Amino acid sequence: MAVPKAPEQSGMPEQGVVHCKYHQYQVVGRLKPSAQYGTRKSDIFKMNVFAPNKIVAKSRFWYYMSMLNRVKKANGEILQINEVFEKKPQTVSTYGIWMRYDSRTGHHNMYREYRHVSINNAVSKMYQDVAARHRSRFSNVQIVRTGQVPSSLVRKTSTTDYLGNKVAFPLTHRVIRPSSKTFKKTFVARRPRTCFDH
Repeated sequence: MAVPKAPEQSGMPEQGVVHCKYHQYQVVGRLKPSAQYGTRKSDIFKMNVFAPNKIVAKSRFWYYMSMLNRVKKANGEILQINEVFEKKPQTVSTYGIWMRYDSRTGHHNMYREYRHVSINNAVSKMYQDVAARHRSRFSNVQIVRTGQVPSSLVRKTSTTDYLGNKVAFPLTHRVIRPSSKTFKKTFVARRPRTCFDH
């Protein structure tokens, strides 16, 4: 008798788990100590980067290092890279993302808010949103800062609609289905009623 494989081994998506495209990585690197620049201990830089995998995370790390600290990949080394996980992935929170993106006309700073169960999902949603609204690619978007926003400091109207204990949504279109296959009928003499006003 064949033993059924686990969902992650069989290639099937695991139920109840939200998979996101981007992950948060903590990358630690520095300028290589050398005789040319001195054998002293060089400064160590730590950076949180959002990327699809570790390879892209290292690439983004050197991209920011070359702009901010004038250290390029040929003269530097990565000491450590770790993926950062959410402490409470079952709790919905409001995440604020401070970012900038390059358009055809110039550089634009922006602040966005998203409600999700993790910062990775919020960032994935942000990349999709910016790509749809502003035609901005992943390489043109630079995340400056991220953080959880308390309910008292939420700014966006699209986010405040979901706050509070009395949030309700009307069910305008409902299709009543039979409880089992025995009650299912191919042809019925009356039209289905899908709109319930009360």
